[in-house]
Amino acid sequence: MPIETLQDTILQGDSIELLKQLPNNSVDLIFADPPYNMQTEGELLRTDGSSFSGVTDKWDKFNSMKDYDVFTKSWLSECRRILKDDGAIWVIGSFQNIFRLGCIMQDLGFWILNDVIWSKPNAVPNFGGTRFQNSHETMIWCSKRKGAKYHFNYKTMKYLNGGKQMKSVWDIGICIGAERLKDKEGRKVHSTQKPEQLLYNVVLSSTQKGDLILDPFFGTGTTGAVAKRLGRHYVGIEREVSYIEAASKRISNVQLEISDIIDNTLDIKPPRFSIKQLMDLGYLRPGQMLFSKDKSHYAIVTADGNVEYDGQGMSIHKMSAKFVGRSNNNGWDYFWCEYNGDFVSIDSLRYMAHEEGGAK
Repeated sequence: MPIETLQDTILQGDSIELLKQLPNNSVDLIFADPPYNMQTEGELLRTDGSSFSGVTDKWDKFNSMKDYDVFTKSWLSECRRILKDDGAIWVIGSFQNIFRLGCIMQDLGFWILNDVIWSKPNAVPNFGGTRFQNSHETMIWCSKRKGAKYHFNYKTMKYLNGGKQMKSVWDIGICIGAERLKDKEGRKVHSTQKPEQLLYNVVLSSTQKGDLILDPFFGTGTTGAVAKRLGRHYVGIEREVSYIEAASKRISNVQLEISDIIDNTLDIKPPRFSIKQLMDLGYLRPGQMLFSKDKSHYAIVTADGNVEYDGQGMSIHKMSAKFVGRSNNNGWDYFWCEYNGDFVSIDSLRYMAHEEGGAK
């Protein structure tokens, strides 16, 4: 199947058989929420004796661990073939299956980048009091192979985390309330619907606007809804018609989010200009003073494109590192200067030079 004809569609049928029909190296990201093989037996009861609706669906049941491993290796092998060389895959699971998934992924040649913990502050209790409350699931994030390029919007995720480096533990509540899809009788449409915030983080961290995301276990369409919201495309595969109907209706009501975040503007690499080039173009001049943002430190621009302070000449990076007491520091972020009556970062001068075509 030509991948272009499948953008923003849901394919109905067996995941493995449909995956075999997709072309090599054709998708930018894969998010997979496969059956967990939870091995749930008997009726689940709350402490008050009432019944609790867990995962008892037929699609989550396998005859043996061997059967589950064969199934897992089959769909992951196809995903690796379909994934672009600079793409990435996220696979989510719980204690019942995540270690088997990780082992098989490594055996197939995927390279683990992180395991990310989805910590659930409102997780379902262990009603029997026989184990710890299971309050997290694990996502494995991999590139296609060791040394392969992959996309990571580091600055975007740092911004979303209040200016601090985002950690590999995400506190996100389980899917409840208005977000939870229910049928006419008020029952959950899907037993393991994931919260949109979880996919929001995955998609924003690992893709660019316009990228194509494959979800081989589409369910009720959380991946598709978030992809549409963030200006990405999706291809979903789902066997159950009832899930597809719910997903299609859900996605049709999603509106594109308008913000700089979805464009990943924070992670666009700055134009490549050196201090010497900015001097040649007239944005800086020899002898000009550069300051820290609070003006507690300064250095003088020298004709060779370095800076000088107290008789010592060095690059803007080494000088800023000296001022902040580190071994390394980004001088473009550290130094500011007077420009046309404004106090601006020297980094902004690179963007000015780029926008003005490299000429003053």
